[in-house]
Amino acid sequence: MIIELEQEKEKVQEIDGKYKAIVKDEDKKLLSDKIEELKLLQAKEDFWNDMEKAQKVCSELKRAEDKFGSLKSLEEKLKNLLELIDLCIEEEDGGELSYIKKEREEAEKDFEKIWLKTLLKGKYDECNAIMTLHSGAGGTEAQDWVSMLYRMYQMYAERQGFKCEEMERQNGDEAGIKSVTFFVKGTNAYGYLKAEKGVHRLVRISPFDANSRRHTSFASLEVMPEIIDNTEIKISPDELKIDTYRSSGAGGQHVNKTESAIRITHIPTGIVVQCQNQRSQIQNRETAMNMLISKLIERKESEQLQKEQELKGELKKIEWGSQIRSYVFCPYTLVKDHRTGYENPNINAVMDGEIDGFITEYLKKS
Repeated sequence: MIIELEQEKEKVQEIDGKYKAIVKDEDKKLLSDKIEELKLLQAKEDFWNDMEKAQKVCSELKRAEDKFGSLKSLEEKLKNLLELIDLCIEEEDGGELSYIKKEREEAEKDFEKIWLKTLLKGKYDECNAIMTLHSGAGGTEAQDWVSMLYRMYQMYAERQGFKCEEMERQNGDEAGIKSVTFFVKGTNAYGYLKAEKGVHRLVRISPFDANSRRHTSFASLEVMPEIIDNTEIKISPDELKIDTYRSSGAGGQHVNKTESAIRITHIPTGIVVQCQNQRSQIQNRETAMNMLISKLIERKESEQLQKEQELKGELKKIEWGSQIRSYVFCPYTLVKDHRTGYENPNINAVMDGEIDGFITEYLKKS
């Protein structure tokens, strides 16, 4: 029993060492100072005079407090665990061993989350994510695949404590979805979900085939950060073609009977964005403009990355259309990421939103 306690102590000390290697005292001090600075802003009498600015400060404060809280929580857990283990060893008492193992496993998971966030160093990683799924060739089968992936991302968002909000949808002719655009809102949503950008391949016995043959279907996913404060992209009104139309989505009589949905075409690039989920045309227009800005910024970033890779002589594909993952339901079950080699045979768990392993491996290698 003492040997097992010593082994648990070594594991806890290993977690503590890894934690201290990535979280420095000066980092915590900067974070603490930032929290105090934001609280002082909040305490000013005229703080709520500018509602938009106030909301941004509140959001930033919450992110900083959540981050600081998770660091302090893990530190406290590790400290208490080591003290408990030392006490058990001293008293030769193995009665707390199962509790110690459980707490150590929880500490490992907490550390993994903190460590993963240190990999999110991109300019827009903290942003919300704008995601668009498109069905590929394959008719109803491909459209059903889009609806399956949409459900998968909704369930992933729920697991992460993110909010999922549909912007625009085009239903399939018989079943499924031709295309759907949705927001995933939460801190680091884009940082995690950018790992999902690309083409997703499905192999299964099609329920829409009377002869029960095996089909291969494809769906593409675009992922962009939601850019709120834009100083990089300037858009002239004469560069835009704006159309209104009746929404086809849920929302009651008002949504379906008025031309509140908005379609904006950016003439120089041909980029088209649509929004129909809001009740008013003004709200849909504002959301669509944010989506357009996000697409233009992502295009600019992609062009810059391509130039850098050309200068380095790299021949890696960077376009969003590259096939990234296969989901095989038949003749065996396996989900495999072609970029990282990461696999998971539990395809039902993956389709229920358990895609953390794929995202983690991508972030490690990107």
